[in-house]
This record gives sequence, C-alpha cells and structure tokens, in this order.
Amino acid sequence: MKKLLSFIALSSIILLSSLFAQEYPVKVASPSGAPALALASLAEQNPENYTYIAAETIAAEFAGNKADFIIAPINAGARLFKMGKSSYKLAAVVTWGNLYFASQKKNFKLKDIKKSEVTLFGENTINASVALATLQNNKLTPKSVAYLGSAAATQALLLSDANAVVLTAEPILSAAKMKNKNITSYALNDLYKKSSGFDGFAQAGLFVRAETIEQHPAEVEAFLKLAEESCAKCASNIPAVAKAAAKLEIMPNAKIAESAIPNCAIRFMSAKEAKAQVESTANLDIKQYGGALPAPEFYYGE
Repeated sequence: MKKLLSFIALSSIILLSSLFAQEYPVKVASPSGAPALALASLAEQNPENYTYIAAETIAAEFAGNKADFIIAPINAGARLFKMGKSSYKLAAVVTWGNLYFASQKKNFKLKDIKKSEVTLFGENTINASVALATLQNNKLTPKSVAYLGSAAATQALLLSDANAVVLTAEPILSAAKMKNKNITSYALNDLYKKSSGFDGFAQAGLFVRAETIEQHPAEVEAFLKLAEESCAKCASNIPAVAKAAAKLEIMPNAKIAESAIPNCAIRFMSAKEAKAQVESTANLDIKQYGGALPAPEFYYGE
C-alpha cells in the first residue's frame, strides 16, 4: 500500500511538473515610467518575462516581433500597423493621459496660459497635439509655444525658471513637487473632458502579437484578464503597486510612485470598447495615426 501511495504521489509530481513546463511564458515589453505601472503587479511576480525599453526604441520592438505583448503609444502602434511594419493588434487601452500644465508662478491659473509662452515636450507627437487641440477647444490658446525634447526637459525648466509654464507628465511632476512646493499643476484630462465628454484620451495601449493570438489564444485571454486586474490594482491598492514599481526600478522610489499613480489615469478598457475614444483622439491629429483612422482589423476582438 505504501509503495502504491508513493507511486501515486510521484506520478502526481511528474504530471504537475509537466503541466507547468508546458505553460506558455508570456513575454511583455514596455517603456519604463507611467505605462509600465499598469502591469507592475504582474511583473513583480515574474520579472524575467518583462523587458523595459527606451521610448525611442518602440518601433524597433514592434519590428522585432518577439514580445507577445507590448505597451506603447496607441498612435505609434496604429501607424506601424498601417504601414505593414507591425502585426500587433490593439488589445486594450491602459493609460488615459498623465499630462499636466504646471508653473511656479504665484496664484497660477489656467487662464494665465493665454498670455504666456507654454513649453511643451515632444514636438510632432500625439501628446503635444492633444494638448494644443484641448487648449484651443477650451479657448486657452497660448500667447506662444516652444518645445523641448522630453518631459524630463520641461521638468528641468519648471524647476529652474519661476516664470515658466510647461506641459509635463507624471511621475516627473510628483518628483518636481517634492523638490519645490511652489509648483501648481492642472490636469490636461480635466480640460479634455470639458471639450470632448471623455474621461481622458486614449494614450497608451496593450498590443498583442498576431502569432501569439493564433498559436496561444487561451493564454492571450488569460493574460488580458490578469492585465485588467493589475490595472484595477492601481486604484484599489496604490501602496502595493508603488512598492512593486520601486522594486522593478520602473519608478525612482515608492514615495514618488505612490504620489504619481493616482495621476496617471491607468484604466483597462478592451480595444473593442475603446474604439470610439481611440478614434476621437486620432481625429485631433490624424497624421499621428498615419493619415487615417485605424482599420477594423487593428482592434483585437473586433
């Protein structure tokens, strides 16, 4: 009897080991910072399956066609898909705008933008296009506009020039406020909602590789459910996500992460559900999407 029980136990271990060995390890690539927060809770469990890349290498990541999922600006994924340089479909929108107008000016108000030079980051990017269109739609057209290359550059200007008015982003804004308590900021999303009715704009998406959809459909569906739970955790358990973000080094530290997470507008919405909002964002500057709205086949589940 003991030999039989031992045989059964050993067989169970072998079977379980075999099942785990056959489990498909989903690989994910994402820029560091705000986009990566959406999946931080998942990445903490299996960090070896997550790769963090520089924003300027996103096109190469799509072209490489190795990651099962990529988090990226939706317009970048749409443009590459239209050009035939990517097989990745949009599975979900995960961030809805982490942009803020900020200044050290005393009693800074949004109406001050009309008589100020506003320094944006990312000339000829969707973020700049959304910011300028939203200001115009709210009758807050700046006196003049200047550009710097990155949100980090506008943060540096914000900290060094007490009269500067800039567009910057979380988590960089939270870090700046910890250095200078005179900074006042206003969410672009609040203005966007006034003019569009939408709660944020379709900013970063979770893209899924065509081959993974074809070869591992069950794993794709299972991962998307986990991704939705991870995004929800960014609202329900901010300290845990902040701790994970610091551990993964996608945020400078947990304190900054905990301050920034509520301002990053992280929310999971399937591509099918988000299609109207993706198109609304695209129509603000259609050239950022390759000159046309994404085709139906761009949306996973459509």
